[in-house]
Amino acid sequence: MSKPYSGIALLFSLLTSSAAFAQYATDALRYSEINQTGSARFQALGGNHASIGGDASSIHGNPAGLGFYTRSEFTLSPAVTIAGTKTNYLGNSTKESNSLLNIPQASVVFASQPGFQRKWKRSAFGVSFSRQQSFQNGYTYGGRNNNSAYIDNVLENVNNANPRYTVKELEDGFDSGAAGGPIAASLPVAYYQMYLINPTTEDGPPYRAIDANSVVDQTGTYTSKGAVSQWTFAYAGNLNDKFYLGGNAGFSRIRYDYSSTFSDDYIDSPELTYIDQFEDFTVRGTGFNFSLGAIYKLNQMFQIGGTVISPTFSAIKETFSQSVAAGYVDGKVTGPDGNLVTPPYTSLRIAPNDFEYSLIGPLRGNLGATVLFQNRGFVTATVEYVGYSGMRARTSYLTSADNQAFKDDTKAEVTDTFRNTVNFRLGGEIRANIFRARVGGAYISDPYLNRTDGVDRSKLSLSAGAGVRTSRFFLDLTGTFTSYKSAYTPYYLNNPANYASAEITNKPINVMATAGVFF
Repeated sequence: MSKPYSGIALLFSLLTSSAAFAQYATDALRYSEINQTGSARFQALGGNHASIGGDASSIHGNPAGLGFYTRSEFTLSPAVTIAGTKTNYLGNSTKESNSLLNIPQASVVFASQPGFQRKWKRSAFGVSFSRQQSFQNGYTYGGRNNNSAYIDNVLENVNNANPRYTVKELEDGFDSGAAGGPIAASLPVAYYQMYLINPTTEDGPPYRAIDANSVVDQTGTYTSKGAVSQWTFAYAGNLNDKFYLGGNAGFSRIRYDYSSTFSDDYIDSPELTYIDQFEDFTVRGTGFNFSLGAIYKLNQMFQIGGTVISPTFSAIKETFSQSVAAGYVDGKVTGPDGNLVTPPYTSLRIAPNDFEYSLIGPLRGNLGATVLFQNRGFVTATVEYVGYSGMRARTSYLTSADNQAFKDDTKAEVTDTFRNTVNFRLGGEIRANIFRARVGGAYISDPYLNRTDGVDRSKLSLSAGAGVRTSRFFLDLTGTFTSYKSAYTPYYLNNPANYASAEITNKPINVMATAGVFF
């Protein structure tokens, strides 16, 4: 599809959907959240990065930690993630589980030789690949809806558009001879061509649904995959083995795909047996960020540290595709004139919407402290700040006026939807000769300003691990359990009492091993 036609379809979608800009605000959050990253050792410690050094996680965490290195090393971290979900929709519960084998972390650190006659004792340069966030998820939901169906959402969008859409515009938005088969410019056009909505006047509006009264059994599926991954380059050094200072530059990649289905199965309808919706969404993006960090040893038992991380500046391309299918009682449907007709189409695809925009993520910062017990271990804690309300998005894909509207409306939606948060992390390590044992936890605050759906989206992660460390190599193993809730709303209506959201309880388990060698 050509860019101008895609823009028309996109504008129709934006103008007729009350949740359109909320979508881009939600997208900004999706690509900006970071829960727990790093090597198996640091994940076992609750994801603490602020005031600990000497680990490859310092490359993308607090780069000042590279200043603790006295020799070079290479690490590799394979992991298995098991994503378990429980979904409640209209009083019914369903469970889903899937697993993924991946390599979320790999790194190399080059340490310089110590300078005994200088105050600047040593420095190190590190390069790492890290998975900042995983989008792997999947769930099903279903229940009987006595108040609405998806067709009510389409009907409200068409009738509430200003100006309202005429029959001619709905006809002009359909191409019966398109390559690959008939195609509609938007979902309302497809519903009109399939006789699912009909005009009530010669000009068209207001339109009516072919069946706005029957009870429906609703079922849906959602499957997503992808990740935000980052290559990070960092440099650090230390002054008199007391003050450690470092910086890094990160280059990120966004890969996100989801597929969803939603079905209304009509109960005792005189017209319909079912209407099915299908959606596919593909996102690819690149971005960059930078950070500065410092760690200071007050004495041999106590050190503090902190990092300031810039927003991630990303360029994003996305494609959204839809199709619709319907079943009719006896293969007939009542037309606008009241007579039974055979629908010319029982399924139609919607023209894909291609869109490009840039995203500015949240500013981040953290402060931490570590208490060391000589060679027996340590306890460390971190407080993190994330400025979600400062996220911004803009585009040059539309007209000048529409570009400005997208920027302003997305900004307003972000500030109305999200708040700045403070997260907490705590962890500890016990050492016995070459053996290590670790435990940790993290509390990630809910970034939503108001819980309109009643869902608390804060996250709790608990982790534990063990490892061995010799003069030539080390091996760590960690398991992390996370629990949090989210919600998915298949469609919206003007009256919130008439539609429902699926409440999803997520309990992913991540098992990671990190192997490293010194050289």
